[in-house]
Amino acid sequence: MEVSILFPLFFLFSLSLQRVISEFQSQSAAVKYAATLPPRGWNSYDSFCWIVSEEEFLKNAELVAHRLHSYGYEYVVVDYLWYRKHVPGAYVDSLGFDVIDEWGRLVPDPERWPSSEGGKGFAQVSKTVHAMGLKFGIHVMRGISTQAYNANTPILDITTGKAYEESGRQWYAKDIGIKERTCAWMRNGFMSVNTKLGAGRAFLRSLYQQYADWGVDFVKNDCVFGDDLDMDEITFVSEVLSKLNRPILYSLSPGTSVTPNMAKDVIGLVNMYRITGDDWDTWGDVSAHFDVARDFASADMIGAMGLNGKSWPDLDMLPLGWLTDPGSDRGPYRNCKLNLDEQRTQMTLWSMAKSPLMFGGDVRNLDDTTFSLITNPTLLEINSFSSNNKEFPYIIGTKCSHLRSSLSCQTNKYEDKEAPEDVVLSLSSCQDANSNGWSTKALDDLEQVCWKENSRRKNREPFCLYKGKPLVASDEEMTCREECEAKLHLRATKTREFCLGASSNQRLTSKEYKRGAFSPCRLEANQMWELNNNGTLKSSYSGLCASVYNVKANSVSGGIRSWIATGRRGEIYLAFFNLNPQKTVISTKIPHLAKSLPGRALHHASCTCNELWSGRNFGVIKDTLSIEVEPHGCALFTLNCK
Repeated sequence: MEVSILFPLFFLFSLSLQRVISEFQSQSAAVKYAATLPPRGWNSYDSFCWIVSEEEFLKNAELVAHRLHSYGYEYVVVDYLWYRKHVPGAYVDSLGFDVIDEWGRLVPDPERWPSSEGGKGFAQVSKTVHAMGLKFGIHVMRGISTQAYNANTPILDITTGKAYEESGRQWYAKDIGIKERTCAWMRNGFMSVNTKLGAGRAFLRSLYQQYADWGVDFVKNDCVFGDDLDMDEITFVSEVLSKLNRPILYSLSPGTSVTPNMAKDVIGLVNMYRITGDDWDTWGDVSAHFDVARDFASADMIGAMGLNGKSWPDLDMLPLGWLTDPGSDRGPYRNCKLNLDEQRTQMTLWSMAKSPLMFGGDVRNLDDTTFSLITNPTLLEINSFSSNNKEFPYIIGTKCSHLRSSLSCQTNKYEDKEAPEDVVLSLSSCQDANSNGWSTKALDDLEQVCWKENSRRKNREPFCLYKGKPLVASDEEMTCREECEAKLHLRATKTREFCLGASSNQRLTSKEYKRGAFSPCRLEANQMWELNNNGTLKSSYSGLCASVYNVKANSVSGGIRSWIATGRRGEIYLAFFNLNPQKTVISTKIPHLAKSLPGRALHHASCTCNELWSGRNFGVIKDTLSIEVEPHGCALFTLNCK
């Protein structure tokens, strides 16, 4: 009798154990293969900036589930300042309007997110999103908020559920916040955390454990990359995420002035990383992506190994459809400013470069044209499953214009002609050989710090800044006196009014070159520099080193470009892009395809060819492929070659 009772119990226990093991294996597999394909979803920033409410967010999520999920759009992400009260006086860089808990952690503003009442955070929103079959994401800033620092809140130790203690005392926000390292473009908002301290690590651990408890699937971490690099925070957060009991994709944003050399240190720690400033609906922003997308593709960084899976260079969100304005406290109210050809160019480049596709328009006002564009099956196939994605330089462009009764045409190859140069200040790893070109230059009673001149224009004066010691006022903290003692202020002129910062004091768009950020001199890490004996000029803010390079003025305003990729069934995708303001005939020869796809026997091939946007069937092509492309427009060919 006892055996007959025990056997069913044992059988049920075995089934339960198998179910647990199966769920664990399934979860482990999900973690192991995170971001196998470029992530795809919707983000609230382009349509709501920072003021999105729970009702507005969930309605958009519902429509994503209904209309876009079947096309692979699975993440819905609340962008920044979800914890800020939407009241008079509150704006992007205001201070004192954030909602924090007793441990200094930001929690949703209950006026905008009523389900967060009673300490629930985003748990209910996440549950609702998951019930729709979607995944939930949030935007967070670097380190700790200035508001928590000023309140000097205690640090939570998640292992005990009590205040963090070490060395016989409790630790507080002012012990871990690095006030001199505030986010350069949101100085009143956030500052770095000292991850060398156990209390600093405990604070970050408590943040990300809370996000996991809320059911978050995606974290977009801002002001820690590009010019604002904080490798300590990225490294530790990645470690925390890798040990959580649920997979969370890790995204870095923004990425002003990012190069492959800078990104190589983070690609294994994250799943997405922005490689440009903010992309908005202007042609300048779109065209600025061509060079950086090319550089990351040629560096073989598309789909490299990342956190528990793969990582993807991110060209930023798609500001298409119904939008608001950057930095606005107004919801969506206007249409995208890009014309249809420009929108096709953006979507085609994003797909060919295998960038994550995060739609930013208000899904409640999703028009048929925008819907058809972001769900185009050819583009989505390329974005997910193509390989060998790279720029294709073997093209020729012919621009024609009518002059009275005659037609004038000009033919150019891909390479641009000589153009005026502009000096751009850049930051990169201090191990980069190109960063060791700084030296001092005596000038009367002052000294200058100058960069070696490597421009073709040898008659141009070298790029120099005035060197000076930071003047510490008597009431400054002793820590800053010690920190500032070995540092330099670099000034644009002999006066000490404006000093060079390592990061801009405002968010930059994709089209804005970084020329150094001069602002009133302050005692903060963003304006502190160290000139080393090896000729490097190191930033105290990010640990990166400065260099100067020359770019062609308006280098992305015109010209022609092309990208190539291989489909999973052997087809070849070839995109022509016309960056010129007039129609341009763009051509290539079929044998040239072999130069970018050396493994394919294409020297004597013939290809059947279809073009996506015109719907034109080119039939069989053996030699020259040519098409007239609209201003700022593109053509996308699918070729099947024998």
